[in-house]
Amino acid sequence: MPVLHYNDAKIQHPAPGLERRLVHLDKLLTAVLDFSNGPQTEPDPMHSHPHEQTCYIADGEVLFFMEEEEPVHLKQGDMFYVPSNKMHCIQLLTEKARLIDSFSPVREDFIGY
Repeated sequence: MPVLHYNDAKIQHPAPGLERRLVHLDKLLTAVLDFSNGPQTEPDPMHSHPHEQTCYIADGEVLFFMEEEEPVHLKQGDMFYVPSNKMHCIQLLTEKARLIDSFSPVREDFIGY
């Protein structure tokens, strides 16, 4: 059955204060990111990847940074996207946040974590 309950999903810990849960098909991956290490005084390091990315802010507040753009304050219900190979990052503004990221193609580095 194409269902994965949140409490049954394998938990990854890619960084302190971050839990990641995944669901994916052959060409699409969705990651639930639960942050508990905020608020941050500085943004995470900028990074890029060949994948297209969309993000939904399910809880909390962040500053979103993308190359050649001014930082944007985002809160619950807001969304952003990142084209392939664009430098970007976030900065947590609240103690906790939940972000729902989708990537195409699939982030093999997340699956192999």
